[in-house]
Amino acid sequence: MKRIILITGGSRSGKSTYAERLALSLSSHPIYMATSRIWDEDFRERVRRHQERRGPEWTNVEEEKCLSRHDVAGRVVLIDCVTLWCTNFFFDLQSDIDPVLEAVRGEFDAFTRQEATFIFVTNEIGMGGTSDNELQRKFTDLLGWVNQYIAQRADEVILMVSGIPMAIKK
Repeated sequence: MKRIILITGGSRSGKSTYAERLALSLSSHPIYMATSRIWDEDFRERVRRHQERRGPEWTNVEEEKCLSRHDVAGRVVLIDCVTLWCTNFFFDLQSDIDPVLEAVRGEFDAFTRQEATFIFVTNEIGMGGTSDNELQRKFTDLLGWVNQYIAQRADEVILMVSGIPMAIKK
């Protein structure tokens, strides 16, 4: 049976750790789909720490954009994270919002057609003030719209606050 779970929250709110525990509670061999590009050495270290946390029970897949090319039918798959996934489309499509939204929504729909349990991790970056940087405002708008799109299709939405999961949609 297909199930979509969205876990959202601010930076360092415990999203990934919670998502990993949830995935392991649902499957003894979940898939971890990492969407990140390595931007610099600091980011490489963040990725390394995330990888270190996961044991051999995980099937690790690195996929920057084309999630749907992976067969995850019948599996539990954790996608970490929507923010970085959208960043890849945003920069590849020269921050042109309409084509980015179309590409992300199309890829999300194609990927989630599979019968699987999907756990998407994302960030709530629009809860603060409005940036004076145009590019940041565009990306904040984009991610807000993508988060809404996924949340509307999700069976469950969980907001992480200071390491505490709060059910928003069940």
